[in-house]
Amino acid sequence: MSEKKKQLIISISREYGAGGHLIAQILAEKLGLELVDADSIARYFADNHNFNYDEVMKYSGKPFNRIIHRTIQGHTSTLEENLSRMQFDYLREKAANGDSFVIVGRCSETVLEDYDCMIAFFILADEEDKVKRVMEREGLNEYDARHTARAGTWNHKSYHNYYCKGKWGDSRLYDVCINSSRFGPEKTADILENYINEYLNS
Repeated sequence: MSEKKKQLIISISREYGAGGHLIAQILAEKLGLELVDADSIARYFADNHNFNYDEVMKYSGKPFNRIIHRTIQGHTSTLEENLSRMQFDYLREKAANGDSFVIVGRCSETVLEDYDCMIAFFILADEEDKVKRVMEREGLNEYDARHTARAGTWNHKSYHNYYCKGKWGDSRLYDVCINSSRFGPEKTADILENYINEYLNS
């Protein structure tokens, strides 16, 4: 009988435009793991909970607006918050079932912090590299790409800090924080794969 594989969860947090999603894709392919991201989660909720895919994509991962929405006894009835709570439960269920996967964002380094099999990475990059990547990926001019990159990073940060005690980007929340500008996303993924293999062989 073959030995059962050790459960492995890779959490990828990232600045907008830093190449974090691409790095997650590369790692998932290299390690033969499922990639869990906004798209796959939206499809899961559309297929299993009768949600509209486009609506989930629209509101998923959006920071809570304290000015627009009222909070009563620490809770709201907004679609954004309800979706976030359901997504967190979905991640906990996958982890509890023993699944191995790569998860992009979704406060996963905190939501799944009780799992010793989780390795958390934070991907950052130099601003000019983030702007260039957003320009190429989204077909924007430099001015709009710079605004989009900054706004996207602010959204990631605000979303995380609303749901988590630890502050987004605080190195103490992650096993490794790495600047993808130094070597590019592909080489960065290779470096992180080596770290993961050291963990698996320890």
